[in-house]
Amino acid sequence: HWTDFKKRLNKDTEKRLYHGCREEAANLIIEDCFNRSFAGVHGTIYGVGVYFSSNAAYSHQYTNPNSLEERCMFLARVLIGKTTKGNGSMKTRPLGFDSTTDGNHIFVTYHDAQAYAEYLITYKSK
Repeated sequence: HWTDFKKRLNKDTEKRLYHGCREEAANLIIEDCFNRSFAGVHGTIYGVGVYFSSNAAYSHQYTNPNSLEERCMFLARVLIGKTTKGNGSMKTRPLGFDSTTDGNHIFVTYHDAQAYAEYLITYKSK
């Protein structure tokens, strides 16, 4: 996907973004990558896809502590490609675009191969 995006857009649009989730979801992502089938668990304000943020504190809001008070967050490599402002009625990205955004720090992908869970960060918060 990276090669196709770079060739089509004539630039590298890969970003390292955060994705906070419950431990159960983290285990599923480890086993089967990011999966849009679970989209909408926390809302779909910018489209029905997988949500990432450049702001770790924002992604922290979507984590839940496990029995040991540990939380899970991925640092993912995400191909955002050509992006446009999203809205809650979007089931996929508009033609000609690869992802949607809030115009600030949130990016939503619609193709499972657009994101690679590079690191799982397990942490305790105070």
